[in-house]
Amino acid sequence: MENSVKHSGPNETAAPNAISLAGRRNRRPQVRIARGLDDLLMVYTIRAAVYMAEQDCPFAEEFDGNDHCATHFIGFIQGEPAGCLRARFFNDFVKLERLAVRKSFRRSSLAFDLVRAGIDFTRRKGFTRIYGHSREGLDSFWARFGAKPLPDREKFVFSDHRYTEMVIDLEPIADPVSLKSGPMVILRPEGDWDQLGVLEYSSVRIARKQNENSVTECLPMAPAA
Repeated sequence: MENSVKHSGPNETAAPNAISLAGRRNRRPQVRIARGLDDLLMVYTIRAAVYMAEQDCPFAEEFDGNDHCATHFIGFIQGEPAGCLRARFFNDFVKLERLAVRKSFRRSSLAFDLVRAGIDFTRRKGFTRIYGHSREGLDSFWARFGAKPLPDREKFVFSDHRYTEMVIDLEPIADPVSLKSGPMVILRPEGDWDQLGVLEYSSVRIARKQNENSVTECLPMAPAA
């Protein structure tokens, strides 16, 4: 499966106060992983616009304390942050959640691109099951990706909406990131495992002597006179 996460280069990355010309010219949705504070601010703004403003979701329910232990995907259209998705990792499954696309961009394919990016990322991590909550009326959207209702589970309600528990079972890929991938691959930024990372470039520097950063044992202080 082709990786649908598009990794933007230095001249393509959209920033809150400086959307690039390259991003404006590219009409195809671009999806990448959130890396820093600016990225998270974009994610939070999108979700506030969709869930809080449109659906009247309370702040504490939308920002539920799970954002700093998750991976976030951001979708751009012509350089503008337009959608997002959150992924959280458990024992034998990944939960995809908080899919949101701004109202003015919903005629695009961005929602599909975000979910495909989440699925590709899940498989590369070595997981073969995705779990999610489908809001009532959206089961057919998730079915496009192979999602099926979790057997013997009834619909449930939270934040004023009814939901169905859905699962997507995936075929394992041949090259998930694992201990066999090697230390430098594991050190690379999330999602960029096929590209050289900054720590690999640092390997050209001469290694420090063993005792340069060692912790020396403190001698006991002499008793006060």
